[in-house]
Amino acid sequence: MLPTAEAERSYQPTERVALPNHVLTPGLVNLHTHAAMTLLRGLADDLPLMSWLKDHVWPAESRHVSAEFVYDGTLLACAEMLRGGVTCFSEMYFFPEAAARAALAAGMRAALGIIAFEFPTAYAADANDYITKGLAARDELKEEPLLSFCMAPHAPYTVSDKTFTKIVTIAEELDLPIHTHLHETKAEIEESLARHKVRPIARLGALGVLGPRLIAAHAVHLTDAEIDTLARHGASVAHCPSSNLKLASGLARVAAMTARGVNVGLGTDGAASNNRLDLLEEMRLAALLAKAVANDAQAMPAHQAIAAATLHGARALGLEAVIGSLLPGKSADLCAVSFEEPELSPCYDPASHLVYAAGRAQVSHVWVAGEIRLERGKLVGFDNRSLNNRVLLWQNKIAAETKA
Repeated sequence: MLPTAEAERSYQPTERVALPNHVLTPGLVNLHTHAAMTLLRGLADDLPLMSWLKDHVWPAESRHVSAEFVYDGTLLACAEMLRGGVTCFSEMYFFPEAAARAALAAGMRAALGIIAFEFPTAYAADANDYITKGLAARDELKEEPLLSFCMAPHAPYTVSDKTFTKIVTIAEELDLPIHTHLHETKAEIEESLARHKVRPIARLGALGVLGPRLIAAHAVHLTDAEIDTLARHGASVAHCPSSNLKLASGLARVAAMTARGVNVGLGTDGAASNNRLDLLEEMRLAALLAKAVANDAQAMPAHQAIAAATLHGARALGLEAVIGSLLPGKSADLCAVSFEEPELSPCYDPASHLVYAAGRAQVSHVWVAGEIRLERGKLVGFDNRSLNNRVLLWQNKIAAETKA
């Protein structure tokens, strides 16, 4: 963080925005989400992961997911994330071209997943169809400066060895990250042992998935040897503390990961399994849980939590040269947080306040690539009434069919 006086001596602005009693941070990076699932927020709460998925989420998605659903749900997610200081999100969902259109409409940065499953959905018939359609979306949109792409095989329990091998080849050819759920629950590991005779990380290692391209979402249930394996391969973890708690998936060993050199970023997961796309809350929760799990009050201190929410997420996506920190030559993806309210006084350490005291209600301004997207707490360029009306239509439709 640069003191105000030094900043004024060092730089001559083309435009000046005076925000006394604020902290300016890099825009937050949401390293793992399913943005369109905002339209399923609160649909099936208080259930374990596999029951939540198989009995509620996947059936609802089979009835409702379409390009229109993804566009509206992602635009709603963008509105929520911008209001919380998020300027970039790593997305894993169907119809990535619709999610891309929504992100561009919001003026947000997005890393779009080329998703793959083995089973058919409204989006694609099989794994090859998912990949073909995702690559076509990338070819169409790859010149958009706010968009990047990842290969996104959903999870070891929904993707075959053959598909993982194909994805590794494509990722190497196109220089793309590989974003997948990994070691999220004990049930996932038990199923892998029964079906493949090895734990998921060992299986993916044999298939060539482990490496600096890998973004392992959740990574809750890891042995010491598995943490060492991720570190040795230069892999990243998208830590999603709220979702892990709400689905009772477990407590990730974040302090052990960071101590061994694993790059740990933060994600919200989807709003259906978290109910909030609030990365400031994830940052605070990650820091507190790291201390409790490690039994060490010095685990994940404030500066490390801020790095996880910014630079570490950017690094996982291969975007650390563009975003994630405030340096000359980087993109102006910025978030201003007001420290003017009584609940944020007095302030002895701005970094500590940002992690442990501030919340998304204090985010006042957000810029993406130098363009204002949130000004004095108000979204810029959003037609809120139109979006709210479309969301209400989805709510009525989904509620009616769920009751039926």
